[in-house]
Amino acid sequence: MHRAVAAYMTALAALIVAVLLRKLLDPWLASDVPFITMFGAVAIAAWLGGYRPGIATAVLGYLACAYCFIEPRGRFSLSRAEDVIGLLLYLLTCGIIIVLAEAMRRTQHRGSEDRERLRVTFASIGDAVITTDAEGRVTLLNPVAEQMTGWKSAEATGQPLQLVFHIINEFSRQVVEDPVAKVFATGNIIGLANHTVLIAKDGTERPIDDSAAPIRDARGRLVGCVLVFRDVTQRRRLEKEASERLRTARLLSAIVESSDDAIVSKSLDGMIQTWNFGAERVFGYTPQEAIGKHISLVIPRERIKEEDEIVARLRAGERVDHFETVRVKKNGEMINVSLTISPIKDDSGQVIGASKIARDITNQKRAEAALLEADRRKDEFLATLAHELRNPLAPILNSVAVLKAPGATDADQRELRNVIERQVQHMSRLLDDLLDVNRITTGKFELRKQRVTLSAVMDAALETSRPLIESGGHQLTVSAPPEPIFLEADLVRLAQVFGNLLNNAAKYTDRGGRIWFSATRQDGEVLISVRDNGIGISREALPRIFDMFSQASPALQRSQGGLGIGLSLVKGLVELHGGNITAKSEGPGRGSELTVRLPVATNASMPARNETTNGEATGTAKHRVLIVDDLKDSADSLARLLRLRGQEAATAYDGEEAIRAAEALRPDIVLLDIGMPKMNGFDVCRHIRQQPWGQDTLLIAVTGWGQEEDRRRTEAAGFDHHLVKPVDPAALMKLLSGGAA
Repeated sequence: MHRAVAAYMTALAALIVAVLLRKLLDPWLASDVPFITMFGAVAIAAWLGGYRPGIATAVLGYLACAYCFIEPRGRFSLSRAEDVIGLLLYLLTCGIIIVLAEAMRRTQHRGSEDRERLRVTFASIGDAVITTDAEGRVTLLNPVAEQMTGWKSAEATGQPLQLVFHIINEFSRQVVEDPVAKVFATGNIIGLANHTVLIAKDGTERPIDDSAAPIRDARGRLVGCVLVFRDVTQRRRLEKEASERLRTARLLSAIVESSDDAIVSKSLDGMIQTWNFGAERVFGYTPQEAIGKHISLVIPRERIKEEDEIVARLRAGERVDHFETVRVKKNGEMINVSLTISPIKDDSGQVIGASKIARDITNQKRAEAALLEADRRKDEFLATLAHELRNPLAPILNSVAVLKAPGATDADQRELRNVIERQVQHMSRLLDDLLDVNRITTGKFELRKQRVTLSAVMDAALETSRPLIESGGHQLTVSAPPEPIFLEADLVRLAQVFGNLLNNAAKYTDRGGRIWFSATRQDGEVLISVRDNGIGISREALPRIFDMFSQASPALQRSQGGLGIGLSLVKGLVELHGGNITAKSEGPGRGSELTVRLPVATNASMPARNETTNGEATGTAKHRVLIVDDLKDSADSLARLLRLRGQEAATAYDGEEAIRAAEALRPDIVLLDIGMPKMNGFDVCRHIRQQPWGQDTLLIAVTGWGQEEDRRRTEAAGFDHHLVKPVDPAALMKLLSGGAA
C-alpha cells in the first residue's frame, strides 16, 4: 500500500514539475507544442510506479496542458480537427512511453530479483566461491570465501586472484599453479592437485579441495572464471585416521602372520575364526583345516574341562595370562604351551569371543628340566668332591697325630710318611683331573705327542692300576697282539686313560672279580677294551656315562665312588687323540665293557722313542735357595725339605720381604709364589730381573694356577720354570740339578 501511494505521489510531483517547466517555456513555445514536457513526466511515472501512475499522469497532464497552453486558453475544447488529432497523437505517444517504461521496469525488477537471488545463493552456498573477470581479477567473494581467505569482497574486488587466493603444496611448500590461468588456457573445468593448502590473509593455513570453471556469455565468449573450494581439514584428519588405522591393521596383520607364536581367535562357543602361520607351525593344521572347527581340535580329551573354565573367566571379562598346559598337534604329539587369552568385546562392551596366543614351551620345559638335572648333578658333585677331599685328610691328620706321639717307632714313622705321601698324591690327582677336564672343554688342552708303542701305553697303565686291582683280589687277564703297534700319542695321557678305566673296573667290581684288559688290531685302528664282571650300568645311566659329573647310581653307595669326572676326562683325551670310546652293559650286576678305538701310526717302521723316567736326580750341587710364599707352613716345610737334601734355604712371606731377602742373600734359585700380599710374584720377578745380580738367577714360579694362560704369563714376567702346587719333590730336585721339569 505504501509503495503504491509513493508511486502516485512521485507521478504527481513529476506532473507538477512538467507543467511548471512548460509554463516557464511558454514565452518561447506559445501554443505550438503544449505537451512537450509531459512525455518525460509520463515516462518517470510509468518507470517508477508502473502503468497506472503513468496513465494517470498522461490524463492529468493532457487536461492541465489543454487548459493552460492550447488556444483558447482557460477552457477545454475538441471542436477543431487539429485538437482531436493532437489528443490522439498525445495519447498514442504516452501509450508507447508507458508500455516501454513498464517493460523496462519489469526487466529491471527481474534483474534485481535475479541479482538478489544470486547474492542469496552465493551467501547460502556451504563452499567458498570466488569469481573473476577475463583478466583474472576478483569480482566477487561469497561469505565463506571471505572467512577462509580473510578478505572482504569489497576490498578483494579488482585484486589479482593470486593475491587473494594464495595456495601452496602441503609438503613441498611451493606455490601451486594458478587454477584460473589453467582454465583460461584450456577453457575446461580444472581441479586442484592433492595436498593443496590455502594461506589466509592472516597467515592461517588450511587444506582445501577446489575446482575452477569458465564463465561464458551468451555468445560463448570466455568472460571470467568461477572458483569453488572448501575446507577439507576434517576430511584430511579422517583420511589420516583411516590411513593410520589401515596401516596399523596391516602392521598387526603382518605381526600376527610373522609371529612364531600361534595366534588364534575363536567365538565363545569355541569355533575357530582365525588361524595364523604360527598356529600352523605349532599345531600342524593349515588355516583351511582349522577355521570353522572347534578349538578342541588341539585340546587333549583329558583337558577339555580347562576350556570350560577359560570361557567362564572370559565371559566375566577376565584375561588369562601365561597359563601353562598341554596341547596336541595334528600328528598326535603332545606339546607344552603357555597360553595368554584375552576377551574380544563389541562396541557395547559385550564379550563376543577370545583372542588366544599359544607359545610352544616344550623346548623350554626340557631345558628347565635339564638345568634342574644339571643343578642336581652339580650338588651331588660338590657333595662328592667334599667327601673325596675329606677322605685323604683323615689319614693325613691321623698320621700327623701318631708322628707326634712319643711312642712312635721308626717303622711307624716310615709307614705314616708313606700314608701321607699317598693321600697327598691322591688329592693332587683329583685336582689335576678337574683342571684337565676344564682345559679339554675350553679347548686349551695340549698333548705332547710322540711315536710310542701300544705295549708301552698298556704297561704304564697297568703299573698305575695294579696295586688297586691286587688290593681288591681281582683276577686280571691281559691280551695284546704279538707284533708291535705304534701310536702317535701322548704316552702319559693315554696311560692315564687306560689307568682310569682299569681303576673303575677295580672299584666297581666285587672283591675277587674278574677284569679283562685286551687289544686287537682292525685295519688302520686298534681297539683296546677294559671289561669286568662288576656292578654293571643301568640302561637309564648308560647314555650319560661320559657326561660331566655323571655316576651310575649304584656307585654312589660305594666308598670309592670318585668325582664322576673320570670318564668325561677319558672321553676328552681319547677324542684329542683322534679316537672314540663306547660303553656297553647288560645291566646292573652283569658287568660292563668300555672300548677305546685309536688310529695306528702310518709309518710303523719307525722305532718308538725311549721313555725317560722322572726319578729323583742324585748328586745335586748345593745352592742358595730363597723360598717365597705367604703361606708360612708351605714355605717353612719346603725349606726344611731342601735343607735335608743339602741345600742352603731361606724364606720370605710377602713380596716386599722377598725383595729385601734377595738383596741380602743374592740367591742362586728363587721359588716364588704368585698370589701374595703387598707385592705379587710377577712384580717381584720383574724387580729381580732388573738387578745386575738377578740376570742369572733361576726363577721358578710355584703356584696353584696351572692353566696354559698362567704359564704364558709367568714366562712373560721373566720366570724360567712354572711348577704347580703341590710340588713333586723329585721334579723339584731335578730342576735344582739342572734338568728339565
